[in-house]
Amino acid sequence: MGKLIATHQHLLDEIKACRHCHDDLPLGANPVVQLHPAAKLLIIGQAPGTKVHASGIPWDDPSGERLRAWLGIGKSDFYDAEKIAIMPMGFCYPGKGTSGDLPPRKECAPLWHSRVLQQLPNIELTLLIGQYAQKHYIDVNLDRPFRTLTERVQAWHSFTPDRLPLPHPSPRNRRWFVQQPWFEQEVVPWLQERTKQLFS
Repeated sequence: MGKLIATHQHLLDEIKACRHCHDDLPLGANPVVQLHPAAKLLIIGQAPGTKVHASGIPWDDPSGERLRAWLGIGKSDFYDAEKIAIMPMGFCYPGKGTSGDLPPRKECAPLWHSRVLQQLPNIELTLLIGQYAQKHYIDVNLDRPFRTLTERVQAWHSFTPDRLPLPHPSPRNRRWFVQQPWFEQEVVPWLQERTKQLFS
C-alpha cells in the first residue's frame, strides 16, 4: 500500500499542475480532484462551478449540500479522501454557456481517468452524476443507449450495487425532483443505507 499511496500522491501533483487547457478556460486552470487508494466510494460528476474553482474544494456549493444530504453524511466524511474519491468529467471550470455552465472539457477523461481509476482498487460504489458521466460510463457499453438521464436513473436497479446513476443535485433541477418523487422515495434511501454500509 505504501508504494500505491506514493504513486497516488504523485498523480495528484500531476493533475494539480495540469495546464493542458489553461489558455482555453475563462478563469484559467485549477484542477479539482480528491483521491486516495483506500477510498470505497467514487463520485464522478461534471465539472467545477465558479465557487468550487475559487475554493479548490469539490462540491463546495449548494449542489454539494444536497449531494451530502442524499448520502446522509456530513462534510468531515465527505472530504475524507480515504473514504470518498472525487473525479469529475472535467477537472476545471469550463466557462458559462447560454443556459448554465458549458459541458466539461473533453480532454480530461482521456488524459486522467484511467490513471486515477488505477489508484482506486477499493471502490465498491461509483456515483455517476449527470448526463456526461453517465454517457461516458454507461451508454458507451450499451447496444441501445438510454435516450434521457431520467431513463437511466429510473433503471437504477440495473446498475446497483456497484454503480448508481444520479441526476445533478443542482438547485436548477428543482423541477425534476418535483416531477420525479420516486427518486427521493426509493433511490435516496437506498443510497443512504449503502453509504452507511460502506463506512461502518
